[in-house]
Amino acid sequence: MTADPRIPRDVEPRLLRAFVAVSEELHFTRAAAALYVAQQALSRDVRRLERELGAELFVRTTRQVTLTAEGERLLPYARRVLEAQDDLAAAFARGTGSGSAARPLLVDLNSPGLISGRILERARALAPQCELMARYESGLTGAAAEMLAGRLDVSFGRYAGLEPALRSRLARQPVRYEPMAILLPLDHPLAELDEVPLGALAGETVYAGAGNPRTLEWTDLAHRLFEGRGIEVAAPAPLAVGPEEFGRIMAKNRTPVLAAVDFPAMPESVLRPLTDPVPLSPVSLVWRRGLVHPGLDALRAAAAELATAEGWLRRPEDGWVPAMDEPTMT
Repeated sequence: MTADPRIPRDVEPRLLRAFVAVSEELHFTRAAAALYVAQQALSRDVRRLERELGAELFVRTTRQVTLTAEGERLLPYARRVLEAQDDLAAAFARGTGSGSAARPLLVDLNSPGLISGRILERARALAPQCELMARYESGLTGAAAEMLAGRLDVSFGRYAGLEPALRSRLARQPVRYEPMAILLPLDHPLAELDEVPLGALAGETVYAGAGNPRTLEWTDLAHRLFEGRGIEVAAPAPLAVGPEEFGRIMAKNRTPVLAAVDFPAMPESVLRPLTDPVPLSPVSLVWRRGLVHPGLDALRAAAAELATAEGWLRRPEDGWVPAMDEPTMT
């Protein structure tokens, strides 16, 4: 069969990726942010794809962006092409192999002392022939960009909090409904309690990473939790790096900090679990779609083993999670 001469044989994957991002966001600014490119460059790529295909893919007005019939027809094909490209890139990235020949797997644990560290240690025991190297990226949004750039392989965090364009290029495995806690200055009135009811934070301003572009999913979770409860998310502030600096800032500003129950001890503060309801942070193991590595297999097995043994995926009766997160934890 003779190929249709109107269809280009060598469409660049970058152009297809721009098209898919805009199709999912239906907004050029958000799509550009999800791909970490300038909006002008994204628009240029979409226009070039339309010229190469000889078809208009979007209807653009000052108020909205919608797919044309040709755009709807192209979308499933574009997704299959990009998925195949991601699989190819992952399979050959930096010499992926089997056994002792496999390259080191770079695993983001987010922060020291969390359950991700336990999963990594168990995976090392399950696959001693693999080199699993820890990294600390501090947030899944930042780690996702590193994974898609090939500078990181695996991370942990709230998958539903990522932009759709990022999620489409990542895979995930639910790990834990992680209870949340509040980090309080030593002399805060609520520090005397063993547990802090969520309602007791009404009128408080709580730090949740606002302004940190690497932890957008965590700040979004805080906004959803605090909505309608009279709790404010603290304004953006420079990130305190290291326990000593964290303790100094805590003693100076006295702002409570939203955290997980496994958050490591910090100077000048106490950690108290939140109750009534118990807010849960939905944690998943997340990796670049198509990644093939025996270390990833070990991590997935370790996460499943620990989740089963310790009931990490059992939600307490009074547990709270955003509705948008529930489908990602099945």
